[in-house]
Amino acid sequence: MVSIVDYGVGNLFSLKSSFAAIGVEVVVTADPEILKNADGIVLPGVGAFEDAAKKLRNSGLDKVLIELAAEGKPLMGICLGMQLLFEKSYEYGEHKGLGLIKGSVKPIKDVIPNTLKIPHIGWNQLIYKKNTPLFSYINDGDCVYFVHSFYAADCDASVVAVSEYGAFLTAAVQNKNIFGCQFHPEKSGKVGLNILKAFAEMKENEIC
Repeated sequence: MVSIVDYGVGNLFSLKSSFAAIGVEVVVTADPEILKNADGIVLPGVGAFEDAAKKLRNSGLDKVLIELAAEGKPLMGICLGMQLLFEKSYEYGEHKGLGLIKGSVKPIKDVIPNTLKIPHIGWNQLIYKKNTPLFSYINDGDCVYFVHSFYAADCDASVVAVSEYGAFLTAAVQNKNIFGCQFHPEKSGKVGLNILKAFAEMKENEIC
């Protein structure tokens, strides 16, 4: 069973529907006990980093996620959920993240040509940097769907894929059992479903 964290931020219905479409048992929950008993946890997110981080802290789910990640539970952040995995964000100020992956979140406007539109919206290729079990059923160069104005920086050790949008922007990361996708697998057709399938098959403490 995969648990999707319900903390008041994120497009939960489409993500739940995507897991259901590939036959994965899934539950949307804010209950720490259900999260503890899940085979894997997905942290979704859309909107502002500061607001999302506050909601996690106010609910106490930040501590739950940190604890479960330390125990080896597979955890995947999507879009803003991925950004929350990092140490901090510079999205309209400086805000603390979960600190599960080293690095920070910065504006893409500082690294891309000013002729390109922000946010970065649409389909773009994944360019592999390292092997990851998250991509077991997809290929280098496959396209996925992005919507973002900020990107993960200073995190070379954990980057497993980038995308090119006037600069090479972090597309996916891994730190042991912790994964992040800047793109939306639930909006990325068959490629996205295959990424969710790979995540759902991961076993606690068996990820290298």
